Amino acid sequence: MNYTIRTILLLALVANACNGQAKKSTSERPGKTAQTVKTAIGDFTLPAPYATASTTKRSSMVDWNGHKPIAPKGFKVTKFAEDFERCRWIYQAPNLDIFVSDSFADQIVVFRDKDKDGHYETRETFLKNLNRPFGILVLDNHFYVANTNGLYRYPYQNELKLTAKGQKILDLPAGGYNNHWTRNLLAAKDGSKIYVTVGSGSNVGENGMQHEVRRACILEINPDGSGEKLYASGLRNPVGVDWNPVNGELWTAVNERDGLGDDLVPDYITSVQRGGFYGWPYAYFGQIVDPRLEGQRPDLVEQSIVPDVPVGSHTASLSVAFYTKDAFPSGYRSGAFVGQHGSWNRANISGYKVLFVPFKDGKPSGAPQDFLTGFVANADRAEVYGRPVCVMVLHDGSLLVSDDGSNTIWQISAER
Repeated sequence: MNYTIRTILLLALVANACNGQAKKSTSERPGKTAQTVKTAIGDFTLPAPYATASTTKRSSMVDWNGHKPIAPKGFKVTKFAEDFERCRWIYQAPNLDIFVSDSFADQIVVFRDKDKDGHYETRETFLKNLNRPFGILVLDNHFYVANTNGLYRYPYQNELKLTAKGQKILDLPAGGYNNHWTRNLLAAKDGSKIYVTVGSGSNVGENGMQHEVRRACILEINPDGSGEKLYASGLRNPVGVDWNPVNGELWTAVNERDGLGDDLVPDYITSVQRGGFYGWPYAYFGQIVDPRLEGQRPDLVEQSIVPDVPVGSHTASLSVAFYTKDAFPSGYRSGAFVGQHGSWNRANISGYKVLFVPFKDGKPSGAPQDFLTGFVANADRAEVYGRPVCVMVLHDGSLLVSDDGSNTIWQISAER
């Protein structure tokens, strides 16, 4: 080999090495390291992006086979109902009927306690031929159903089977990344507004942000579907919504993004500010830039709000419900329950339980605590008995938890 050829090869090797070093340097520059943020429950440290590989580990279902979820001492767990195709959301109407979105059966089931003794003797298919129904609301003699592609309103007079024709009062963008098809509903306390949750159509906007219009947000509308406003945005997949009983704040449970490693990005529950932007897809937990979108929309990064309470990465936290009754011990009063559907983007599975977050004077006062566990059969093999979705506080102070893995609804009551 002559000198000229050797020189060319050497220069090429040096250039390649420098290029590799430049890439390494880019991935390690400021903003790509561990970050500590101030949350409502104290300082919280998040690892650097890609501190661990992004891993797919999906759970598989096994039969409960005589087992059942485990609640703290002083509580009992019983089976409220079973035999759904996919029980997702639960709603108790003003007349105390309990409605369940059997989403993959495209129907809603109703349970009625005729004599109001706490035993629901009647089970009926209330409404059929829907399109992935999720959120349910009864307001001013109307029954609302949030299908994945729109909000429908029906005349309602406490019947057990709804035969009246419904009206689509709000179009919603259908479908979504990793099953972000859920659309939830919450009425203002005075009934003047309805809040509608819509998840993102992608992980981090990879399909183009033109496809994310009216997504990753909470919408505010009038009860007839008019007057739509963007209440808050940058919420990757807000699902559960509830009112803080002490200060009247709107709260939501949010699934954060995937692909940055085992412990990024934590799901969270948070108060939601009108007009607030919560980072997705450009940043997370305030102004920590997602490395996949660096340099894009620095104006929105600067506006990003730190959510209140992290509840674990990839836990798929789908519901938040404040405890407003007095059947449970006083420590639960005004605190929040969080239903966690469970991970798929983590080497060691996480979630698959119901958490409790204590509150004091309307503010989070401590770290999340395990409340309802026992859903994991074998963590090493990612075998689970069930997957919690909705936590609903009933009029009598007990909880209902929908488990769409085993298609069972569990009831948790305080022992007397």
